[in-house]
Amino acid sequence: MKLFRRRPSLPAESRPPLASGERVVAWCLSGDSTEDVVVATNHGIWLPSAVARLGWHEIHKVAWSGRELRIIPAVVSSEREGYTVLVDGPAVTFLLLEPGEVPDQVRTRVTKSVGYTTHHTLPGGAVRVVGRRVSGQDGLSWAVRYDAGTPVEDDEVITATDELVGAARETVAPPL
Repeated sequence: MKLFRRRPSLPAESRPPLASGERVVAWCLSGDSTEDVVVATNHGIWLPSAVARLGWHEIHKVAWSGRELRIIPAVVSSEREGYTVLVDGPAVTFLLLEPGEVPDQVRTRVTKSVGYTTHHTLPGGAVRVVGRRVSGQDGLSWAVRYDAGTPVEDDEVITATDELVGAARETVAPPL
């Protein structure tokens, strides 16, 4: 009887170009080929056919059905002073027949990347203010995501958002 079952190592031909200090924490096949592999690292997730890693802080939503991993990445809509405005990118779904630790690692690491989150009502809509931890970077990276229908270019909305982000930053700022 084996007490410890080790998962086979990631095949060399499937290994993405990891950054310095980046290490594989889980992986699984997403198809029949060793090219169709999902690799979770301490910095983010490498998806099949991806040329770059998707950082944990760049993922808006993740869902695991028991067979399919669905990821909705964040896409930068605009840059404002001290924060970015994000929108949902197109969802990507991968069938994982032997997922191993991948779904658990994805959920844990996306959740851990969130250092601050609040939802606020604005004139004509609402906004979520989020401070995310970015691997290799001190402090939080600030972003907002407006609810559908919010007039994001309205001066009153922009001013209110600026104030909300500023207040959030002060809340988590280390004491002097």
